[in-house]
Amino acid sequence: MAVKFCIPVISLTLLLCACGPSRYEPLRNVYRSPAPVLQGSHTVQPGETLYSIAWRYNRDHEELAQKNGISAPYRIYPGQVLSLDAGASYKPKPAPATAKRSTSEQTTRYKKPETNTKPVQEKVANQRHKKVDMVWSWPTSGPVIETFSLQGRVNKGIDLAGKQGEPVFAAADGKVVYSGTGLVGYGNLIIIKHNDSYLSAYAHNSRLLLKEGESAKAGQKIAEIGSTGTNRDKLHFEIRRDGKPVNPISYLPRR
Repeated sequence: MAVKFCIPVISLTLLLCACGPSRYEPLRNVYRSPAPVLQGSHTVQPGETLYSIAWRYNRDHEELAQKNGISAPYRIYPGQVLSLDAGASYKPKPAPATAKRSTSEQTTRYKKPETNTKPVQEKVANQRHKKVDMVWSWPTSGPVIETFSLQGRVNKGIDLAGKQGEPVFAAADGKVVYSGTGLVGYGNLIIIKHNDSYLSAYAHNSRLLLKEGESAKAGQKIAEIGSTGTNRDKLHFEIRRDGKPVNPISYLPRR
């Protein structure tokens, strides 16, 4: 009798152990890794885009595209191997082209001397990165529960409290360049490209309402808050400039 009684108990114990803590172990958050990956390669998986791959490795999508000889609109395919090696082949984004006057017009028209001694490239970069060039809005109404930090407990964005099903809004006009679950730790994720420099990301959603290639207007509902890839209902929100995470609080309006 004792032997017959022990067998099912042992079997049940083993079963509980097998289905125990590992099942509920939280996924590793990619947004806890601050440093860019500057070497190696990545094999494209189904559903990935160049933008999501660049996001994963903390790289600028245009840099990866140029490094791998990929031109806009940056189409990639499953099985394609992308180099992550950072090298001299990458060239900075050129300044916007300006119309040139004819030679005769240049010689007959007086040109006022340049009084600003700052290099032209620096002026272009400053103009390109001015926050006033874009109007940002809060992606949800919940309070901030975790702030931006690239030191200590790294968080490459901000976390906002919310309840399952509450709306998530686009923080600015743009185009969806990724919508899926391919980035470990982000859960259901949407990435929006706003211009050549800025992208924003909305993670842990319970439902995604836009697909890759669709346009989004500022304030438009694009997803619903959830807990995918994390341990509570919340929205993880990031802004990246040229592939580098920046503090969203510096861009969002005061509440």
